[in-house]
Amino acid sequence: MGKLLIKNAKVLVGTHPVGVTHVAGEAMGVLPQLENGWLYAEDGRIVELGAGVPPATYNETSTVIVDAAGGYVLPGWCDPHTHTVFAASREGEFVDRINGLSYQEIAAKGGGIINSAMRLRAMPEDELYNLAKARLETMMRQGSVAVEIKSGYGLDVDSELKMLRIVKRLKAALPLQIKATLLAAHAIPPEFKENRTGYLDLIVNTIIPKVAKEGLAEFVDCFCETNYFTVPEMERVLAAGAEHGLVGKVHVNQFTSIGGIQAALMRGAQSVDHLEVMEPADITALAEAHAAQVHPIYPTLLPSCSFFLRIPYGPAREMINAGLPVALATDFNPGTTPSGNMNLVVSLACIQLRMLPEEAINAATLNAAAAMSLSGELGSITVGKRASFIITKPVPSLAYLPYAFGNDHIHNVIIDGNVI
Repeated sequence: MGKLLIKNAKVLVGTHPVGVTHVAGEAMGVLPQLENGWLYAEDGRIVELGAGVPPATYNETSTVIVDAAGGYVLPGWCDPHTHTVFAASREGEFVDRINGLSYQEIAAKGGGIINSAMRLRAMPEDELYNLAKARLETMMRQGSVAVEIKSGYGLDVDSELKMLRIVKRLKAALPLQIKATLLAAHAIPPEFKENRTGYLDLIVNTIIPKVAKEGLAEFVDCFCETNYFTVPEMERVLAAGAEHGLVGKVHVNQFTSIGGIQAALMRGAQSVDHLEVMEPADITALAEAHAAQVHPIYPTLLPSCSFFLRIPYGPAREMINAGLPVALATDFNPGTTPSGNMNLVVSLACIQLRMLPEEAINAATLNAAAAMSLSGELGSITVGKRASFIITKPVPSLAYLPYAFGNDHIHNVIIDGNVI
């Protein structure tokens, strides 16, 4: 790793003080910045930052010097909700949707999650690994320095474990931070179509204990939604996960509001994700839980999923106005969001969710890191954190980044002090 000096930054963005783990409500619009900035890192950690000319002592011959050349330096993007390990794309379903079929209709005819599961079961582990590695390398070049990856395209013991072992290999092979989530409760597999309880028993009694024993995941997840898993089924999965040290993350309120948020809060979930369809009572429950500070809860919005499926966008403004710490993620997967580009997510957050640029950047950095238990490591330019950044090309303002969507604004990505 060695020594790194970044100089001549137009602005260091997201210089939150030590100890700030997230921002909520009005505070999401506050994005600390240091103009004409520099920063110095050793062994992959930020040691010091300042304005103007860096101390001469940091210009040693052994130091890697990166000239930001008037670009902005931001914390690298953190992506707390992806399905990056999958076997094949599903552009046929994309055409089906153009022809008028709904997500649920595609699933009913054998598409959707089951389509991906059948393909993944058949593909050798090394081939799956190579495909996922290439996707992550692209995401790193697009500025992502931390990614959460879910299983859920196996839907049987061997394939779910195969997916999580691939994630473990990816952690060892790549420099970005990776968190693993068990999502065996993603859909009912065909062999259990007439025996839902049997599949839940398999998840609770076999898959969760095996995953925990091998240390393959930090989180457990469930797709709690009409036609997928019920609220009591989700509660059973979260309870079993908690017994084995797996923290809850939940897919909820994507198409309907069925009480999943309230139940997830009662079960100690760390994040509730999707939230496209929200009743006032759902937002109130989240706000009350956050205000009570029993445990952190991060509502995580996935605007590129809404964009791709042409479904409602999550009500970010209402959640921020309720005092919540909103996070953003890509939902990268082959069926509903075939993109892991967080730059697009930040632009959509501003354009479609009506988030201010400062709110969207906080949501994609500090709050997104917190949603996957990484706020002590990433999410801000703070002394002691990992030296993982995006350096932009010269742009006229911070708001220009989400404004000029679809353009590549990134000049350099640095992860743990190394230029990617």
